[in-house]
Amino acid sequence: MPIQAIQNRRLYQQIADQLLEAIERGEYRPGSTLPPERELAKLLNVSRTSVREALLALEIRGAVRVRVGSGVEVLAPSPDTGGATPAAVGTDIGWEPDPELDAELGPPVTLDIPPFALLEARALVEPEAAALAAGNASDAQLAAIRAAYEHNVRDNREGSKTHPGDRLFHIRIAEASGNPAYHALLRHLLGHRYSEMFRRMQALYTPDDMPHRSEREHQAILDALEARDAARARKAMRAHLDSVIGIFTRA
Repeated sequence: MPIQAIQNRRLYQQIADQLLEAIERGEYRPGSTLPPERELAKLLNVSRTSVREALLALEIRGAVRVRVGSGVEVLAPSPDTGGATPAAVGTDIGWEPDPELDAELGPPVTLDIPPFALLEARALVEPEAAALAAGNASDAQLAAIRAAYEHNVRDNREGSKTHPGDRLFHIRIAEASGNPAYHALLRHLLGHRYSEMFRRMQALYTPDDMPHRSEREHQAILDALEARDAARARKAMRAHLDSVIGIFTRA
């Protein structure tokens, strides 16, 4: 397989294209498995997260099946599904309408940002937004943040796929920061429908205990906000986002 160093933006697309070309040349035949993520990352001189995004993109295109813990299987094209394989069709986890979220943010549209780029952007912004919210939030805003937390708890109990309460929790913290740029950014990032690749990553790599782990982490953030402790709010938010990134990176 001829390997080229990847240097430009949208790395995952270039990686996916190289792998797809190798599949089409017959270097990886249907039923075989691609090299492990770590090996591909070393060969291509890119991060493992970029490789993971590329493999998710290939699965959505119907070229492979990602089997967590068992490798990535190359699939035969199926003309009955327009080139996608039956295994790759219907894997999207969907989008549950939520009247409260739609009333606050408007109807969702697809936001096409690679999964790890989205998470990394949030990790840069949200800890400082939480610290500012601890000092600036009004009593009404704190009550709205608590209501979003309770919404998230209900989502977890009801088995929600998209957790609108989770997104409301983060958006309302950004609003309470008093910085309109933070609020606009988080409203844009979280108020829209995630890309199919992000949703597929969630479906594949979210552990069973993640909703309740996230709930505990949200509780720590909420406690710090209600205590008006900026340093603790910043630390709790950073720990929460690092935990989410770690889960999707190590899975």
